[in-house]
Amino acid sequence: MKKEQVVNCQFSVWYPIFKQHTIKSLILPLPQNVIDYLLDDGTLVVSGSDHNTQRTYTNNSDSDEEEDVQWSDDETTSTVTAPEFPEFTSKVLEAINALGGRVFPKLNWSAPRDANWIALNSSLQCDSLSDIFLLFKSSDFITHDLTKPFLLCSDHDSPDPVVNYELVLRKWSELIPGGEFRCFVKENKLIAISQRDYTQHYQHVLKQEEQILHAIEAFFSQHIQYNFLDEDFVLDVYRDSQGRVWLIDVNPFGEVTDSLLFSWEELTSGGEIASQQEGPAFRCTTSEVTVQPSPCLSYRIPRDFVDLSTGEDAYKLIDFLKLKKSQQEEEEEEEEEEENSPQ
Repeated sequence: MKKEQVVNCQFSVWYPIFKQHTIKSLILPLPQNVIDYLLDDGTLVVSGSDHNTQRTYTNNSDSDEEEDVQWSDDETTSTVTAPEFPEFTSKVLEAINALGGRVFPKLNWSAPRDANWIALNSSLQCDSLSDIFLLFKSSDFITHDLTKPFLLCSDHDSPDPVVNYELVLRKWSELIPGGEFRCFVKENKLIAISQRDYTQHYQHVLKQEEQILHAIEAFFSQHIQYNFLDEDFVLDVYRDSQGRVWLIDVNPFGEVTDSLLFSWEELTSGGEIASQQEGPAFRCTTSEVTVQPSPCLSYRIPRDFVDLSTGEDAYKLIDFLKLKKSQQEEEEEEEEEEENSPQ
């Protein structure tokens, strides 16, 4: 995998070529101050205030209980204020509205699929810039895009190409995971197709394997083959309930892309998969026995941490602050006892 191949798989490069065969999207340049904010390792404070972000959380407890909550006026308490990007916020809101009010966000290459657990709806569906920022700042995939997009390239000694980072907003579509497939293309030949969500068993995939294969092969030969900038690449496609195939994403042909039910050794060795003449190899999860946990589970943290970081549970935050204050007082008492103890 060369750096040029990674560059060619940027959304803004392939989208104009295949625009008629994919989901409607809008691309916005990402300002440097927004990039700096996304890479800031400080406290997670979500910026991007707009009319859609004014959420009200109601508590069903009695008003008397609510009055018992006392906020400290301690002078040492500091307030962390999120930076604001009014011009960028305005452009994002305009784009979201143009796409129907709900979008799927991503950067040049990656979407924050590893961070959907932190969203209030446990989804990548966003209707405001603050929703997008929350996902992006919580995603290792996004950090990879911003800091080391050429990490696994074979020509690592050559200078890194200049990357103009972009926010990609895709019109929200309810895609059934069982309809998504990853296609591996080598030397402009479709050599392998894998079920995208290999952690689950979908009965219809096994039953309709032949129809799925024919639909994807026809889509590839009619619309994709010889039209992309490289000979080796990876496609993510979606087959809808009517049997029509849509292009979802284009990825580099290399280890930076998950090979799913195949191995990269199989795909690159020139062995059985690459040399077969009768068509691409097709693999899917064939039974419940082979179901696996989601690979994104390793990116999750306990729910209590999520509640604290998002401010969703104010009472939990108060208990946490009281605990920290109590621990601090105990430490101070121990220090005083040590100082006053006879030497």
